[in-house]
Amino acid sequence: MLKEFYIPTYIFVPESPVEHVSQIPTCPVIVFINTKSGGQLGRDLIVTYRKLLNHAQVFDLLDETPDNVLHKLYSNLERLKHIGDTLASEIYKRLRLIVAGGDGTAGWLLGVVSDLKLVHPPPVATVPLGTGNNLPFSFGWGKRNPGTDQDSVISFLQSVREAREMNIDSWHIVMRMESPKGSPCDPIAPPDLPHSLHAFRRVPKTDPQDTEYSYTYRGGFWNYFSMGMDAQVSYAFHSERKLHPEKFKNQLSNQKTYLKLACTQGWFCASLFHPMSRNIACLAKVKIMKKSGKWETLEIPQSIRSIVCLNLPSFSGGLNPWGTPSKRKQRKRDLVMPPLVDDGLLEIVGFKDAWHGLVLLSPKGHGTRLAQAHRVRFEFLRGATDHAYMRMDGEPWKQPLPTDDGKVVVEISHAGQVKMLATKDCIAKGIHESWPAISSVHPESSSSDDTDDDFEEERRNFGAALSFRYTGDVNKQ
Repeated sequence: MLKEFYIPTYIFVPESPVEHVSQIPTCPVIVFINTKSGGQLGRDLIVTYRKLLNHAQVFDLLDETPDNVLHKLYSNLERLKHIGDTLASEIYKRLRLIVAGGDGTAGWLLGVVSDLKLVHPPPVATVPLGTGNNLPFSFGWGKRNPGTDQDSVISFLQSVREAREMNIDSWHIVMRMESPKGSPCDPIAPPDLPHSLHAFRRVPKTDPQDTEYSYTYRGGFWNYFSMGMDAQVSYAFHSERKLHPEKFKNQLSNQKTYLKLACTQGWFCASLFHPMSRNIACLAKVKIMKKSGKWETLEIPQSIRSIVCLNLPSFSGGLNPWGTPSKRKQRKRDLVMPPLVDDGLLEIVGFKDAWHGLVLLSPKGHGTRLAQAHRVRFEFLRGATDHAYMRMDGEPWKQPLPTDDGKVVVEISHAGQVKMLATKDCIAKGIHESWPAISSVHPESSSSDDTDDDFEEERRNFGAALSFRYTGDVNKQ
């Protein structure tokens, strides 16, 4: 049975001759494992996969990045197809990817696949090895760490073979920081950047009298972008895990630590420990675009301390912040569609505090539904605070903000789709599945008629793949 997933070594070796293979795999897979995820489980899992499959098709992300692996693989597949290798042609059409790690690891791989722009992009299955595991849970792969023994891995491989392909929206994010020279607002330190966000070198300004400088970052996400207290708690958790990795080897204890940090960071006790400047409305002006070319200001209640731009129906370990609004509430709030993962729209939800978040545990619980939008722009208010906390698909960072005349703008826009693998337990819904009446609706184009659009250059790629990545010193102009 394992021959159905097996890929011979020569497929991965540049300039290798064609080899005769007696059986063509029906479901060839490449496995990427983040051995830092899941405590010791990542290391155990990679040992099992390498015993069952060809060592050459199982990669430790600490040793090799998916950028290098997939660039090399597809270059070799094209060469082998050109000289008439039938196996290479079949692998190109049938290949499926498995990624084991947290949501950030899965997003890293999805960004690489998106930037490759393949005619037949491989669909991705996710193994839940992280703390939140929102991506795996959305598509039916569960949210608890899987078994690492041979029977468990074989069972997972069988599920990959039987899984169906499903399109989901990709979302591009561009962040620009502009400040006068000598401003105390520094760029994000490269070690603190999440995998899905990259520094991007713009064309240098030619005017020597120009007194301003800018730092630009770009990237992508598939599940959510959030800002506020939830991201602050996540940042505290990740910082603690970096300092003391030996304390984070069990998923249950990790979740208890997360809850403890939520208490100490003021997520439960906002009025006692944190000023009103932590409220989203005091931090930024939020604009949304429902139809191409028409920006609207989104009114944010003063009580909202966390805002989530959501694509999938899973957040913070399997909770659904949007819920299922009734048709009456949809009409009242001008919500145009049910929450779908391939409709070109993000659901924007707000939370007051962690107590508000606890309502998600009830059957019909939800956050404060604010809007559905095709594009979102955050314009941070001058002097509100010197930093804000942000998070994309489980990866948080501390975002510096200028305290003088500088500005920070974050813009999110639709950027096509990727293919995921979904099991029978999938909770994500697509346009063509449960709502036939809207099956004729298609996502809007990511292009815009907005004449004030100065983000077009940065929006070309996610920046995840090596060829689009700026690896130089971000302080250089």
